[in-house]
Amino acid sequence: MRAWLLPENIEDVLPPKAWRLEDVRRAMLDLFRARGYELVVPPLIEYVDSLLTGAGSDLDLKTFKLVDQLSGRMMGVRADMTPQAARIDAHLLGHNPVNRLCYAGSVLHAVPDGVYHSREPMQLGAELYGVAGVEGDLEILTLMLDALQAAGLKNIQLDIGHVGIYRALAEEAALSAEQERALFKALQSKAADEAGAICTGLDAQLADALAALTKLYGGVETLDAARVALPDNAHIRAALDTLAHLADSLQGRGIELALDLAELRGYGYHSGVVFAAYTGGHSRAIALGGRYDEAGRAFGRARPATGFSLDLRELVETAPGE
Repeated sequence: MRAWLLPENIEDVLPPKAWRLEDVRRAMLDLFRARGYELVVPPLIEYVDSLLTGAGSDLDLKTFKLVDQLSGRMMGVRADMTPQAARIDAHLLGHNPVNRLCYAGSVLHAVPDGVYHSREPMQLGAELYGVAGVEGDLEILTLMLDALQAAGLKNIQLDIGHVGIYRALAEEAALSAEQERALFKALQSKAADEAGAICTGLDAQLADALAALTKLYGGVETLDAARVALPDNAHIRAALDTLAHLADSLQGRGIELALDLAELRGYGYHSGVVFAAYTGGHSRAIALGGRYDEAGRAFGRARPATGFSLDLRELVETAPGE
């Protein structure tokens, strides 16, 4: 056996890429510091009942687990630092009305996100706790865009959605768990006919509205179309108003903005606005984020929370070097 071989989807970072990665990390952390975000360094490993709290099955499947020889309890190697930041906010910094936290470090995935993706992403992110509504959403979105531009990205497309719209429709339609899972899958793949078939037997207006989500994608005109196609529901109105405010506030930033009302990434975790950033020639998002107001509940402090994260390894592959 060749002793120098590394496990599948694990690799060294060699010069000059390693220096480029460090330059980008420093530039982003300097930006976060200038905006009032405090750096935290969570542990690489902790008990799974804390590490996976509220994170859903996807993160569970990505997490390497082992038994702690000291306590006999199950531990996990972190696959995502966001739950750790939520724990720190709730348990260690709970005396602060607002916490702005940032982090940068390696995480480990039991299975890769794709054939050519590393199982050891270098995650960098920022989280904002204690600021509710569109004010917090706009702060995090602006910070993410500035961070990507600081890394040298110029052609950025930003997709924004709001899981509250689907949540309100699904609740009103009283979908079964099986229907909701099937409909979620159909909406993610923009399969209008499949979504319509799943909604057979529902109230006609609700069925049409759920199927319409697959087509409500595009520029700011999407919001006008949504107000016509969707029921006059207070939660839906509030979500559309939030998206309209964000779209208006981000005008003039030199980005391509798209609104996607079927964007439900992280549906089981997020509670409001969700977003993803892309750059030309790459189908995979380079940064992801959204609002997750309930994440701190398990730690005794459910409160407004929003943030974003990215993989520095992938970003360096995407961003032009100096």
